[in-house]
Amino acid sequence: MAGTLINVLAVLIGGLSGTLVGSRLSEKIRETVVHGLGLVTAVVGMQAALGTQNVLLVLGSVLVGGILGEWARIEDHLEAFGRWLEGRFGSQQDERSLTRAFVTASLVFCVGPLTVVGSIQDGLTGDYTMLAIKSVLDGFAALAFAASMGPGVLLSILTIVTVQGGLSLAAMGLGGALGEVTRTTPWVVEMSAAGGVLMLGISLLLLDLRRIRVANLLPAVILAPLAQTALAALRIVR
Repeated sequence: MAGTLINVLAVLIGGLSGTLVGSRLSEKIRETVVHGLGLVTAVVGMQAALGTQNVLLVLGSVLVGGILGEWARIEDHLEAFGRWLEGRFGSQQDERSLTRAFVTASLVFCVGPLTVVGSIQDGLTGDYTMLAIKSVLDGFAALAFAASMGPGVLLSILTIVTVQGGLSLAAMGLGGALGEVTRTTPWVVEMSAAGGVLMLGISLLLLDLRRIRVANLLPAVILAPLAQTALAALRIVR
């Protein structure tokens, strides 16, 4: 849960700062900061991906996960859900509407691979590195959103606590059922490696290099630990 608390604090600081002084920041400053965060995200993702003990397992998980994600149209459904929320709750014309700010910020902060991967890692192993990176991204995003849409962005804290906290608690319960789980547990290593690949995809988006449908790769994060566990049971890997 530490990662969720850090995320809440980052959004709180960013949202308050954006409400008070964010409008004074130039577009160039915001763009440069986001690009810097994109570079750091790429480094963290690469470190996680290179930690794999079986790159073929990660490759297979990403490929099969991508096929399943495209078949299930995960990203399309998420975007459709966002449009539904906009139509249902964000129809007011006032650009600084509390509802519009809350809906927009909640979607950006809680609908994405970092939320899922980071919350699971935080709950299972106490490693909140991914959520810490996400917190920095969310903090600056909250600043920019609050500067343009108003203090309603701060209401997204409720969504962060519900979504990320719920995922972390669920992961904690799963970890207890599986016994001792650490960052060096083989299936956790492979899950982190698959998550690292997704982080690399997110970094490309932040750097404006390539739009990758990262959400459609989310099944890889589930497939990687399942595949490693199955191979270990068959004594193909340790």
